[in-house]
Amino acid sequence: MDLATELRARLVDSLVDAGVLRDPRWVRAFREVPRDVFLPGFFVQRHDGTWSAMTPDSPDWLTAVYRNQVCVTQLDGDDSAWERARRGGAVGVPTSSSSMPTIMAIMLEALELDEGHRVLEIGAGTGYNAALLCHFLGQERVTTVDVDPGVLARAARHLALAGYRPACVLGDGERGCPERAPYDRVLGTCAVSRVPTAWLAQTRPGGLVVTTLNRALGAGLVRVESDGAGGGVGRVLREDGRFMPLRAHAPTWSRAALEHARTAPPEDSRTTELSARSVVEASSGFEFFAGLVLGDVVVGFDPVRLAHPDGSWARHRHGVVEQGGPRRLWDLAEEGYRRWRALDRPRRQRFGITVTPDAQWFWLDAPDSPHRWPL
Repeated sequence: MDLATELRARLVDSLVDAGVLRDPRWVRAFREVPRDVFLPGFFVQRHDGTWSAMTPDSPDWLTAVYRNQVCVTQLDGDDSAWERARRGGAVGVPTSSSSMPTIMAIMLEALELDEGHRVLEIGAGTGYNAALLCHFLGQERVTTVDVDPGVLARAARHLALAGYRPACVLGDGERGCPERAPYDRVLGTCAVSRVPTAWLAQTRPGGLVVTTLNRALGAGLVRVESDGAGGGVGRVLREDGRFMPLRAHAPTWSRAALEHARTAPPEDSRTTELSARSVVEASSGFEFFAGLVLGDVVVGFDPVRLAHPDGSWARHRHGVVEQGGPRRLWDLAEEGYRRWRALDRPRRQRFGITVTPDAQWFWLDAPDSPHRWPL
């Protein structure tokens, strides 16, 4: 057994032991599709925040490929960052990657695939996820779409090297791929602020859309059953998963708003018993509900900050909260915390989602629940 095969086997064993990889067909796909073919180079972040290049010439390249971690493959949508990283260091925000294998396994299992299904993948990435789908279904049943021609070309090249030739389509993932519809399943490997109705319209009635939500608070996985007409009903999944946003869904205002929240003089200041951790950490039971009552809020750290596009902001440090703007965001968080307790502290898996061509909303426990929140 060569080193790559041994490392891949260890990774797969860890996914099986963790309970995220269960279907024997997916276990076989993860064992047989080589991730290293799809990662001939990727970025590694240094302690100072800059990025260096990891290549097959790097001593621990293969070990890094088979760690259960995200491997970033593009910064700021700019392929020239790779050469800067090779020359000494690059700066930028990740815009494409090979996702953490744990999250890939969770999402692939959530598709509930069967033989004969046709799948549309939104976001080609390195092509590795599409290769796993091809292994399971056959390449003729897999379509992957990406808005970035460089990302798509590299994914297609990697797929061919691995022996797969699915349909690789250049286009805006939010529109899906109508020319190859209908699909039995749609898998969004990039986070969306709202579930694109085109995905549901291109999915046969009873088919499933699995994606992640682009929310700073209350992000995670949803699975929606299509009605075939651009709508559907589904559930928020127990497992948490977070991805880079679909490019059209990235909040361009967030960086400036969070910097303002770091430095702005407060309009009021007081102590609070609600911890920052309860509001912003994904492991907190309240965090998902906080996202419902603090819609469109973005989060910063050190110190913990909340900011909204209407100019409202809050800054939490050592039990003291400072706030400004037209609304008091921390007051809303505290009010939401009281309501969450009154509802018996529901965790994310008790929530569902309804999508129509005109509106989208979350609900608690059942679609006809009186407890609803707009998406």
